[in-house]
Amino acid sequence: VECRGCLKVNGSAASRRSGLAMGGKNKQRTKGNVRPSSSGKAAELLAKDKGTVPGFVGFGANQNELGYVPAVQGLEEVDSLVDADFRMVLRKMSKRDATTKLKAVQEFGTMCKVKHPETIKGALPYWSRIYCKISMDHDRRVREAVQQAFEPLILQVKRNLAPYLKSIMGHWLIAQCDTYNPAASAANVAFQVAFPLNKQPEAVAFCKEEILNILYDNIMKETPETLSDPQCVPEEEREGKYLRVVTSSLLALKKLLDLLPEKEKAALKDRLMELVSQSKFWKYSKHKTPQIRSAFFELIIAFCQYLPELMKFEAARVCPAVLLNIDDMDPIVCPSVWAAALYVLTCIEDCWAHVNAKKGVLPKLWAVLKEGGRGLATFIYPSLLPFISRLPEEIIGSKIEFFTMFFSSFSKGLLSERALMSSTESSAIVSAFMECLRFTLHQNLGKADDQHKLHQMLVNEQLLPLLHSAWKYPKLQASTFSQLADTLASWERQTDNPDIEEWADAYKRLLSDFWVGLSQACMSQVGNPEADKNSLEGVSFLLRCLRNLDSATKRSVKKKGKIRFINEETTENHDSNATNHLEELTFITKNPLASENWGDTSSHFQDNHPARTVPLEGLVCELAKLSMTFINEQNSEMHLTFLSTLVSSFPSRKLFSILVENDNPGNAESFLETNNEVKKIASNPAVQFLIQKLLIWVQESRTDLSFLVDILYSVFHCCCNNERRIILNQISEMEQGWLILSHIIQKACVDPVKYTAISDWLKGDVLGEKLVLLTDKLCTMGITSSWPKDVHSQSWVLLSLALSKHINNEFLIDEVYIERIIDRLHKALSNDLSKDPSKTGALEPSLSFICDLASNFFRSIKGCLQMLSAEDLLYTIFQLCAQSQEKTHLTDADLHKLQQTWLLGLTSLINLEDGNFRKSGFFHSCATWLKSQVQTSPQDAKSLQVLLSCTHTMLDKLKAAQPQPLGHFRTLVEYMAPNNSEWENLRQKLTSEWLNKVVLMEQLSLNREALCVSTDMYSSDKIPNHLCTTALLNQVLLQMLEADIFNEQEEIHSVMPTSQIAAEMLYSLQWCEEMQDFCPTISKYYELLLQFNITQERLRKACSTLCETLFSRSLQSGLLWALTASQFITQTKVDGGCDLQRLYITVERFFPLTEASLHTIQNIAPSLLQEDKNILLTQCAAKLSTSRGTEITSVDGGFGSLVVINSCLPKGTDVNDHLVDAQLFLNVLNTIMEWRNCEEEIFLFDCTLKLLEPNLLAINVEILRFLRLLIKHLPTSITSEQWDFIMCSILTWLETMSETVSLDSKPLQLHFVCQICGMLSDLCNMFQTITPEIIKTLPANLPNEWNNFFVEGAYGQLLPQFLKIAAECKGTILLPSSMCLLTALGEVSALIPLKQLMNHSLPPKFIAGQKTNLPDKLQSVLNTLTPLLLCKARPVQITTYHILHKLMSELPTFDHEHLKSYDDNGNDEERALSPPAALMSVIGTQEADLENIFCNIPVGEYIDIDPRSEAYYSILGYLLAWKLLLIFFKASPSELRAIYAIYLRKSKCLHRLLQHLFRLMPENPTISGQVADSASKGLRTLFSEKHVILLQEREALNTEISKLACAVYYSVLEDLPATVRLWWNSQDKRLSCTVDKYTSRYVSSILSSQEISAVQTSTQTFKSMVVKARPVAREVLATYSVDDIFIELVIHLPANYPLGSITVESGKRVGVAVQQWRNWMMQLNTFLNLQNGSIMEGLSLWKSNVDKRFEGTEECMICFSVIHGSNYSLPKKACRTCKKKFHSACLYRWFTSSNKSSCPLCRETFF
Repeated sequence: VECRGCLKVNGSAASRRSGLAMGGKNKQRTKGNVRPSSSGKAAELLAKDKGTVPGFVGFGANQNELGYVPAVQGLEEVDSLVDADFRMVLRKMSKRDATTKLKAVQEFGTMCKVKHPETIKGALPYWSRIYCKISMDHDRRVREAVQQAFEPLILQVKRNLAPYLKSIMGHWLIAQCDTYNPAASAANVAFQVAFPLNKQPEAVAFCKEEILNILYDNIMKETPETLSDPQCVPEEEREGKYLRVVTSSLLALKKLLDLLPEKEKAALKDRLMELVSQSKFWKYSKHKTPQIRSAFFELIIAFCQYLPELMKFEAARVCPAVLLNIDDMDPIVCPSVWAAALYVLTCIEDCWAHVNAKKGVLPKLWAVLKEGGRGLATFIYPSLLPFISRLPEEIIGSKIEFFTMFFSSFSKGLLSERALMSSTESSAIVSAFMECLRFTLHQNLGKADDQHKLHQMLVNEQLLPLLHSAWKYPKLQASTFSQLADTLASWERQTDNPDIEEWADAYKRLLSDFWVGLSQACMSQVGNPEADKNSLEGVSFLLRCLRNLDSATKRSVKKKGKIRFINEETTENHDSNATNHLEELTFITKNPLASENWGDTSSHFQDNHPARTVPLEGLVCELAKLSMTFINEQNSEMHLTFLSTLVSSFPSRKLFSILVENDNPGNAESFLETNNEVKKIASNPAVQFLIQKLLIWVQESRTDLSFLVDILYSVFHCCCNNERRIILNQISEMEQGWLILSHIIQKACVDPVKYTAISDWLKGDVLGEKLVLLTDKLCTMGITSSWPKDVHSQSWVLLSLALSKHINNEFLIDEVYIERIIDRLHKALSNDLSKDPSKTGALEPSLSFICDLASNFFRSIKGCLQMLSAEDLLYTIFQLCAQSQEKTHLTDADLHKLQQTWLLGLTSLINLEDGNFRKSGFFHSCATWLKSQVQTSPQDAKSLQVLLSCTHTMLDKLKAAQPQPLGHFRTLVEYMAPNNSEWENLRQKLTSEWLNKVVLMEQLSLNREALCVSTDMYSSDKIPNHLCTTALLNQVLLQMLEADIFNEQEEIHSVMPTSQIAAEMLYSLQWCEEMQDFCPTISKYYELLLQFNITQERLRKACSTLCETLFSRSLQSGLLWALTASQFITQTKVDGGCDLQRLYITVERFFPLTEASLHTIQNIAPSLLQEDKNILLTQCAAKLSTSRGTEITSVDGGFGSLVVINSCLPKGTDVNDHLVDAQLFLNVLNTIMEWRNCEEEIFLFDCTLKLLEPNLLAINVEILRFLRLLIKHLPTSITSEQWDFIMCSILTWLETMSETVSLDSKPLQLHFVCQICGMLSDLCNMFQTITPEIIKTLPANLPNEWNNFFVEGAYGQLLPQFLKIAAECKGTILLPSSMCLLTALGEVSALIPLKQLMNHSLPPKFIAGQKTNLPDKLQSVLNTLTPLLLCKARPVQITTYHILHKLMSELPTFDHEHLKSYDDNGNDEERALSPPAALMSVIGTQEADLENIFCNIPVGEYIDIDPRSEAYYSILGYLLAWKLLLIFFKASPSELRAIYAIYLRKSKCLHRLLQHLFRLMPENPTISGQVADSASKGLRTLFSEKHVILLQEREALNTEISKLACAVYYSVLEDLPATVRLWWNSQDKRLSCTVDKYTSRYVSSILSSQEISAVQTSTQTFKSMVVKARPVAREVLATYSVDDIFIELVIHLPANYPLGSITVESGKRVGVAVQQWRNWMMQLNTFLNLQNGSIMEGLSLWKSNVDKRFEGTEECMICFSVIHGSNYSLPKKACRTCKKKFHSACLYRWFTSSNKSSCPLCRETFF
């Protein structure tokens, strides 16, 4: 329907169902359709196109009223008030799609929070209409969101909502009664926000007519079809909405009545009369939906409350509708219908006139009661008493019959399955039963016979059977007995009512009848031979409840409302006072019924009513007597337990007199005769019962001992203190005495009354002495005990009770015996476990019990550790905790118990007040013991860790104490720290093997032999005592200093300042650093220090004077102290925390030179100021020039001066900067040359090293060091004469070295050899890298003399010497000194010139059967050197690699010459040529070792190789051999590479290499420590960085194998891409994917870039062909043109290059036939993918092939190529018939594959 200004958007139901109207999200949109499928988006487009679309006519509050929601602005004046956003949201709310509406409502709520109030007001007219509709939406989420959005709207508009209240209030009330609770709650919140409580009645009254109209229509007029459109809404949704609306409307009407003021309610009376007068309204009481029925009855309740006259008018309809539905058992309806029933009975006096009670109401009531309320007892039964109180006499009729039926139905319902299963249900039934019973009895208290019969019937036939049921079903006992006790208490109070005497007499008769009946019931129950345990327990429970009302009420957990009758008000106060009085006498224990009031029974019963006391006491006596009969005659344990309960609950002498009547003494006569004290007290009936019965039952173990002990306490109840003491003493002498006493004391500990009874005996001597003896026996018994297990356990429990405080925070026994027991426990641990740890297993049970005892003692007794024995026990436990389990043999469980015990005791000790600190106490003992452990006892890593952990824990506990116990801290440090002599002894125990290493590393210089005691540090797992001591002390030190316990500068004690302890720690760390190659356990020590955070940084921060202390120690002692001080000063200087000049002030402090000062200068020289260095150099040069004779080799003479000069020169000797005068070098050199002339004996020329003095070796070492510095820095300043001196000296020294040096030589000898090798290395490097400019400044013939004379002479001696030393280290573990020698020899040997290597003078070495094309000298040197790759010394392997590296590029020449001279015999297709046989032999040998190493490691799984393992050397040699092989392969021409590749493929050695590499390459080869930079190409990896194999170990060796493996893999991919591709294609899917993923991610991009870059930078040019690179696309473009022929080829590298095949794509081509073009494409593809070469090599080969074709050379008709793809030969073999030529290799393949000898073309026999 269209009209001017309006547009009605309509659509058919079919279109809506298909999704067109709501968006059609599941429908495929037509291509090119840009219109939105969502109606919401369409609305947005409409709103954006202003002025072109008219408004929208939507639905208003009612369906018949149109509500206008503007779509655009500017059409009408009112439209301008509506914000565009609100207009869009309001339109979305009109949609039928629930999701659209939900999002729109949520968006509306959000907008209401952020928009301006004036903007929101414009939307109010449209919101009020839409709200009325969507507040009743079918989707509950929408309804909830609407109410949530309403709240912010109200907060913004406030009073502006008033004009629209009448239109929305009805739906608002309905929303508050929504069946969906979240929606109703949100509506209520909005309502409360809008109207305060005092304004709500006024607001509702303002709209009452409109509200009632809407509610009336919903209840009476609406149907499912009128509420929802049948054409659009499914039937199920329509029905659901209708039921919800009716339910909410009924409840809303009730809410309206609740809110309206009284006057306003009356005003609605006529309209409501119209409502209730209609039959449809009353049909809701029978509606099938429970929600509607419940709402209907709730509305009836409201009518009865507010408009009772309305209900009276409609009584004929109300009463049947309500009363005839009391059997409605729906959980929703039941509470409402019963509440309505009570209101109807109250409101309508003649209600029973409108229903037939006999036929309609009562039968339904009986049915409900018999079924126990069908699970709704908590709702139904509380209403029964008000219900029956409203029954008139005529309805009841015969009371006996009525109440018999009523209470019988009660009983049946109580025993129903549902009631018995639920304690809540049964409690509600029992409570209602008792209430109705009391009410019935109270209403019939007359003396008439029928009333008396009614009483008897109720008691005997109803009440007592209820007790029988409770005895049968224990779940009923608590509620039944509690209610019975309350009932009896009520009756007893009525007997004392002075106002109505008639009632008092009636209640007395009632009580008499009850007690008679109860006595008979109890007697029959107990006397029943078939009675079970539950029934007897029920009887005893009942009696206890009757004895004390509080006992019963405490068992009833749920609090219930109490019905009190009007005439009980006068006695209420009296009752409460009595109850309070009883409560004051009752102690609260774990079980309220287990602890009864201590006192005489008669006095206890005086607080109860006599009407209960007398019959109850008599009943108890009768029951006890009957139980004794069963016990004596049938030995009934069940009755004995029952008797125990009775006696415990009702102790009295009268009861015991009855129990011992007519009884013989029995076996207890001997007990009486032997003890006079017992005879004196035997007149007491309780004692007689004890002797004649109880003790006999204990000896016979007749029942659970706990019950018998309860009887025993009842006996104590009837005895005086002296009698109790005598009895307990005698019991302690019995055979089972400890077991009985344990139960007695346990019960006393939890009950103050029982404790009071025996407290005097507990404090006495008898128990104390016996417990001490018991402790001795238990501690020495162990597992071999002959005691029964239960007695053994109970004995420990008894001791635990004795060692704890219970009642009034007092000891259970006297403190003297407490201390003696603790002393016994301490001795048990210290003597048995500390001296003989092997006894731990036998004492494991005792140990566990001791821990439990000690824990309990420390925890429960404040100040217990003031006892000396307790402190000693804690010290012993600490010792066990602080030792490793290997020493103590403790189980994990026992150790955990000991630790917990120790912590408890430590906490208790620290918390002692009043300065309870003993200097010789626990902390003194701990400190002394810890000191002895770390200084004298050998400790492994585990033992030290345990020791440090315990100490750490102890310090943490001390730090946490408030205030901090300074005395304990001082004691710990004072007695734990060694004195100076002890420190010196600890340092001397440290092995000095480190000294050899530092001398060889030029860190220290010595002119004496180092006294290095060789120790087997490799096999020992013990940590030196010095390291243990420093770790312990520094842990203590750091924890105390960082906790600010002392001032930072304050000394911990008078002997040892903090800086000295820290200095010793750094000394230990420096020793560890120097010894880590000798001692494997050092790594574990480092881990311990890290675990406890003992670091140099923390020490430096904690000790401000540490630098001064270390420097002072260095000047005093030198050696390791000098290294320690140097490292600390260097690190501190970097951090800017140390002024070195402040330490030494002037350099004069170092003079005269001593060994210590010399070492100090050596190590701090890099940190000295240049001015101070110049002063030192000047003084030492002067001293050097005057040294003669023995002064030359002394520390304070030439040796020391030369050491200082060498130490100060390496840094800052830049002559150009004039930092050091060059003349100083020359003067020192002249002085040395003078020594050569005057003191020739000091130079080690023409002598043997073995017999030389250490001082001579030392001065020669320093001379060599100086000469090396001179050559390095001032080679151009040396004269020809000086060069002659240097050259001749080095050759002479080399001869001296070669005669006697070995791996076993002394350190100074090795140092001398290393300096010679270093000198020679420096000379080789200088002359190999010399520039023409420098040559001009040198003497004229010096380079020629070096190359022609000195090199040959030097390496003629050096290379054999290297081979000799290398042969000595096979299969041995090398010390660092040996490694230094091998490294020095290796460095100089690796520099051997190629000429000297190829013309070597080594002995010839050949292998039989070895095929080779090499000259004899080359083959001999290969056979000599390649086996050294298998050496177990890394320097030897690396040196060998570097030497062989020089040869590899020269070797292919000899194979190539042999290949040229090889006669083509037509059998060369599969011709394979081996690379150098010596190298392949090494690879084959190592492959076997690697197979064993990797036998269980799958390919692709990374394995970490330990640098110290033999596998490391095997893998290193294997990879180095392959590295050499790949260098050899890369240097070979293409023809040879093809032949070598065939060999590698056939032998499968390359395949095995690749498999091994994927076990050795790391999973993530990214170099650590990088920061991602978007500007860079990416993170650097091991593949992107060039790997250089260095002889010096500059980095951690644990990554060397990984780096080398990556380098080898990169070289393999680079040099053998085709072979690797074949291998990859032949692998299984798992390995293939692993290789592909790894290579693509880390290698392919680098190789591709390198290949493309090689094309770009290539200087190779081709005639007629141009090659260009496209780096971004990974492509190479080749253009070939000859005359009129033009060919363009595009070569594309794959992403996983070189694993993937290179693709060749066709570009432009002119003048080439299609078939020929395809052949050439295939040829290029073959050349690129099957030859192990670069793209440029492949293109060159292809161009040669095409050129030959154009030159007229015919193609081979087998491979269709002119040049063979493998051996690059031309077709030479011609068929004599067809004259066609073929490649010989192709013919060979043809013949072998076809098994024929015919021509491939003409098929004639090929000759």
